[in-house]
Amino acid sequence: MDFADSPQEAEFRRELRAWIDAQRPFPPVPADDDERVEYLSDWQRRLYDAGWVAVSFPEHDGGRGLPAVYEAIVLDELGAAGAPPVWHYGYVTRVIQMYGSAEQRRRFLAPAFRGEERWCQGFSEPGAGSDLSAISTRARLEGDHYVVSGQKVWTSEAHWAKWCLLLARSEPDRRRHDSLSCFIVPVDSPGLSVRPFRQITGSLEFAELFFDEVRVPVSMRIGEAGSGWRIAMSTVAFERGPADVGFIADFRRVLTHLEREVGEGRLRAAPEVLSRLVWAGIEVEALRLHVLSTLSRRARGVGAEDEMSIDKVLMTRADQNLAHVAVDLTGAGALTGQHPSILHQYMWSRAASVYGGSAQIQRDIIATRLLGLPRSSPRPPETVQVAD
Repeated sequence: MDFADSPQEAEFRRELRAWIDAQRPFPPVPADDDERVEYLSDWQRRLYDAGWVAVSFPEHDGGRGLPAVYEAIVLDELGAAGAPPVWHYGYVTRVIQMYGSAEQRRRFLAPAFRGEERWCQGFSEPGAGSDLSAISTRARLEGDHYVVSGQKVWTSEAHWAKWCLLLARSEPDRRRHDSLSCFIVPVDSPGLSVRPFRQITGSLEFAELFFDEVRVPVSMRIGEAGSGWRIAMSTVAFERGPADVGFIADFRRVLTHLEREVGEGRLRAAPEVLSRLVWAGIEVEALRLHVLSTLSRRARGVGAEDEMSIDKVLMTRADQNLAHVAVDLTGAGALTGQHPSILHQYMWSRAASVYGGSAQIQRDIIATRLLGLPRSSPRPPETVQVAD
């Protein structure tokens, strides 16, 4: 694959770079949760109004109809400039665009692109994490409504969200994977309780959701009844894609900041730490190039959902190693409040091994689906100890 920009891509990059330069300076992303959400919502609106969000979505759905690799260019330039990121729930809009009705796409995509209506994802449950097909939340059909009861956990940014992409069991007479459906549920629905809880980062990002006979119109189901497993797998595949969740911009922004601080002498470290910074940069670049390859295959219509597990493994490694070296570079300042974003980044990076599917699950997908390895090794022959 040729990673150099085509003339059209180079012109797009120049226009984007000029727009980013015109937005400087970029205030730091606020540490306060509520202020951070409002700050990023405003930034998302500015990005979308200028034409830099959803660039690969069809024009009739509010995008620009460009190839998927243009998404990577946007993230690349935002990160290199140290600009704020795009919202991390972009993968939800992918699923609505793929599986939603025309009316659902008209209603939900543009407000999400602009940051006017935020989303959360109601998949994981206390008894169903990696084994998502084991969820127990029920959606009982009554006339033109479903009645939903159950509990969700680890729901990111639910108490700031307007909508929840919900996975529930709606077809109890079918086998487990064919009994699930996906719904769009207003977070302020009667009977839906949101209980945020504080993470080790200090943020209230996560929440539990409790559904007590919540009524959801049939028109808010995405796709056919029983198609929830396929939709959920598409959702988590996009969630594992660093381009679809905007993480490349995050990594490039942190890396650019650290390189500038070291280059200008404000951060000093032992040679071995600086060497690790170089390797962290190499890992971020390797991730970026692999994502370009993934997006290129997507643009050609080649299914790449399983290969996003490679992106997820690379992303986890890049995230955790970059965050680790950032703490080592800033030293005590990361712990005393001089560099609060660095400590937050480090704490958050520890979750990269779990969210969107654990690292073990991703390696299993790579081994079995991409490399064709057996799911288990044949049992070795038993040995018998013979006495002398």
